[in-house]
Amino acid sequence: MSDRLRAVVDELGIEPGDRVLEIGCGHGVAATFVCERLGGGRLTAIDRSPKMIAAAARRSAAHVESGTAEFLVGSLEEIDLGERRFEVVFAVRVGLFHREPERAHELARRWLAPGGTITACFDEPRPAEPRATPGRPGLARPSSRRSRASRRMPSPRRR
Repeated sequence: MSDRLRAVVDELGIEPGDRVLEIGCGHGVAATFVCERLGGGRLTAIDRSPKMIAAAARRSAAHVESGTAEFLVGSLEEIDLGERRFEVVFAVRVGLFHREPERAHELARRWLAPGGTITACFDEPRPAEPRATPGRPGLARPSSRRSRASRRMPSPRRR
């Protein structure tokens, strides 16, 4: 999973001074990769699960302490980020972007800075490969993995 998330973050084109919003940060793996690219920028990561936010904040404790990252409990539909605006908004494997992409993008667009982008990626998890145990060979079954779908929605201008 880390390689997949690193590849997604690599594709975002994050600049050191960008303000970044991650929607559905989970354990904070992608957040860590984002913070590694920021120098003066800031990450705001949201997730509707308090347990996931706690785990993400622990993972990125040094970034939180330095002011580079903040982790907030809230859903895309309900969170209020005030006057914050972001050059990069992204979501990986967030169901709303898969089920209702137009609605999800519209909800996220309210926090987009001029020239910013929204990127949403959704791929279904690959099923675990069966393991062979002594006396029982593993069963082969085809993978049902879908390729990553990404949609970039630019706003009118980038600063």
